[in-house]
Amino acid sequence: MQPFAQRLLDWFDRNGRHDLPWQHPRTPYRVWVSEIMLQQTRVETVIPYFERFTASFPDVQSLAAAPVDDVLALWAGLGYYARARNLHRCARTIVEDHNGHFPRERVALEALPGIGRSTAAAIVAQAHDAPEAILDGNAKRVLARHAAVDGWPGSTASQKTLWREAEARTPASRCADYTQAIMDLGALVCTRSRPDCAACPVAVDCGARLQERTAELPHPRPKRERPTRTRWAALLHAPEGIYLEQRPPSGIWGGLYTLPEAEDPEHLEAWVHTHWPRAEALAGDALNHGFSHYQLDLRVQRYRLPAGECGIMDAPGVIWYKPGQSRPAGIPAPIQGLLQSEKDSGHGTNR
Repeated sequence: MQPFAQRLLDWFDRNGRHDLPWQHPRTPYRVWVSEIMLQQTRVETVIPYFERFTASFPDVQSLAAAPVDDVLALWAGLGYYARARNLHRCARTIVEDHNGHFPRERVALEALPGIGRSTAAAIVAQAHDAPEAILDGNAKRVLARHAAVDGWPGSTASQKTLWREAEARTPASRCADYTQAIMDLGALVCTRSRPDCAACPVAVDCGARLQERTAELPHPRPKRERPTRTRWAALLHAPEGIYLEQRPPSGIWGGLYTLPEAEDPEHLEAWVHTHWPRAEALAGDALNHGFSHYQLDLRVQRYRLPAGECGIMDAPGVIWYKPGQSRPAGIPAPIQGLLQSEKDSGHGTNR
C-alpha cells in the first residue's frame, strides 16, 4: 500500500482545488491573508473578501500603511474581528522589524501577532514548499478519523496526538500541494456530516471507517450553555445620517462602528435626551446575534432628530452614516443589515 501522503497527493492531482485566488501567485503575504481569513470561515465565503482585500492592500507594506479603520471596513462581515486587528498589527511588525519580509522559519512566524503554529506552518509549507505539518479544522477532522483519535480535537491531549499524526504523515517533498490536499480532503470528502468514504483516497486503512465510527469521530466540543445578554441600543436618524460610534479596540466588535448602547432603557433614554432634548421616539425593534460565548439580545429604540441638532457630529470616533452613500466603514454585519433595512423601509425618514 502506498504511503498516506502519496495517496492523498495522487487524489489531489485529479480532484483537488488548484485555482483558489491565493494560489496565483502563492506568496507568503497572500497565503498569510488567506489563512487568517479561513480561520472558522468557509472558502466560498472567503474568496470575495480575499479578492477585495488584496486589491486594496496588494502587499504587506500597503496593509501596514493603511488606517486600521480601512482594514476593518474590508473585513466587516467575516466576523472574529480580532483577526483583522492582529493582521494589521502583524503587517506593521513585519515592515518595522523584518524589513517587509516574512520570516521563512515557522518558529519566527509564530512570534508574530495572530499567527499560531498551524498558520505559521501553512505559510512556510505553501509559500516555500517546506516540510511543515498543519492542523487546521479540516486536517484535524481527517486525522481524527483516519487515526481514530478519541476526544474533542480542541483538547490538549487530543491536540498532542493529532500533531504527532500530522507530522508523521507530512512528506519531505511537494509539501505545498500536500498541505492544500489535506485541507481539500476535509472540505470536499471527509466532511463533518455524511463523509463520502467511497471517494476517499485513504479510506482503506481509515480507523473510523473500519470501526464504523465516522459519524462519531471527531468528537464534538463539549456542550455548554450560552448565556443571553440583553442590551439596549439607540438608532438615531438625522438628515446627516445615522449616528454610529466606534467601539474600543479590544473586545466584541472591537474598533468597529456600531449603535450606542446602555445596560437598560432608562440610561439609554437619558443619554439620548441629554444630547438631543427634542429627539422623537419611534418604533422599537430587536436584534438577536450569537457570539461564541453568549447570545446577544439587542433591544433597538429608534429616534428621529430635528435638523441642525447633530451637536457631537465632529467628536472623535463618531460618524453619521448613510447606507449606500457614505464611505465604507467597519460595521458589524448584523448592524449593517439593520441599517440597510432602515434604508429599504424608510424608517426614520426626516419630514
